[in-house]
Amino acid sequence: MNNFKITELPNGIRIVSENIPHVKSFSLGFWFNVGSRDEKKGNNGISHFLEHMFFKGTVRRSAKRISDDIESLGGYLNAFTSKEHTCFYGRGLEQYVEKTYSVLADMIQNSIFKEKEIRKESCVVIDELRDIEDSPEELIFDKFETDIFPGNTLSLPIIGTEKNLKNFTRQDLLNYVKKNYCFNNLYIVASGAVNHTKLIELTYKYFTVDLGRTNKKRKIPSLIKSKDFYIYKDIQQTHFIIGKPTYGFNNKNRTAVSVFSQVLGEGSSSRLFQSVREKNGIAYQINSFLNSFWDVSTFGVYFSTNDKSVDRALSLVYNEFAKLKMKKISDRELTRAKEYLKGNIIMSLENTTNRMMRAGSSVIYYNRVKTLDETIKGIEEVTTSGILELANELLDEKTLNKVMIGSKNMFLNPAA
Repeated sequence: MNNFKITELPNGIRIVSENIPHVKSFSLGFWFNVGSRDEKKGNNGISHFLEHMFFKGTVRRSAKRISDDIESLGGYLNAFTSKEHTCFYGRGLEQYVEKTYSVLADMIQNSIFKEKEIRKESCVVIDELRDIEDSPEELIFDKFETDIFPGNTLSLPIIGTEKNLKNFTRQDLLNYVKKNYCFNNLYIVASGAVNHTKLIELTYKYFTVDLGRTNKKRKIPSLIKSKDFYIYKDIQQTHFIIGKPTYGFNNKNRTAVSVFSQVLGEGSSSRLFQSVREKNGIAYQINSFLNSFWDVSTFGVYFSTNDKSVDRALSLVYNEFAKLKMKKISDRELTRAKEYLKGNIIMSLENTTNRMMRAGSSVIYYNRVKTLDETIKGIEEVTTSGILELANELLDEKTLNKVMIGSKNMFLNPAA
């Protein structure tokens, strides 16, 4: 059953709420349909940088008071930026919904972006960027998407570049906010001990600044096979991704790809884990992945191992590819993958923040909250024949992109 209510106000703000009677807390998110996909090379990283700067003080509150106003009541504030959204959210006890709402609304409307704070925070985010550069298991996923989305802003990393982070000005931030943080780009989403009518009242009470409207459009990526990508780093392990673009949230086939990924490499009983790690003991990290956007996803296999074992690990991966392309999986294996996926989804929804996150993403992508029953039904509809077709579509070696980070270059075309 779907208990979510959705109201679109005349100014374009959409309010989404789910009341859960048996809980005494809430999760409240202010979602903007903006992320690094909406940037250009010259301002890449500005969405994520703004995520930090909205916490650095408003006309009414200092940075410390923003935190104190929530933490002194037993709650917390946080935020995240993806390639397609930015979300500012809080969690607290039911009697403090209005206080949390007022702080988030203040941050969104009245942040002052002092030049001194911009300079200071740019150093913090540059440190964050360098942490990613020092973590090849994170860096490789950025480089993979850079590689497979050439010419499209989906190729831009969320964190941005050091050059951009050093050069952002207050006016840059104000211009970007005016263009993207608009009423019809804002979704206020709540789950837990919340009242829908009260959230509407709070919106009228606390949104006193006209944020205007946006009519932005995103460019659909052209999916072309690019060159294999190698990055030299003097590290002990070699990190490897092999994969390609596939269906996004706007395509019903994405659910089947999600089930297929479970069969291939998600979980300890998956084919890749059993073959590469359990039977041969040559990789601690080995998994498949599906990272989805509205119109496209990235699908692939990631592993890390020592230099001497890269060829052997890759050979084992290809061997599992061949098996999946040649013969249908058993009904039992498909059922295991479905139950694993359904279990993860259902258990995650025992947390109000996860429920709020799922609802926010769903409303942005589908303009409604997709029910759990719909999701489960889509998983159940996947067949062994469908898995076989997907295997032959997704695991064609001629169409797969490879990205590697390490001290051993298998590709012989090093990149920066």
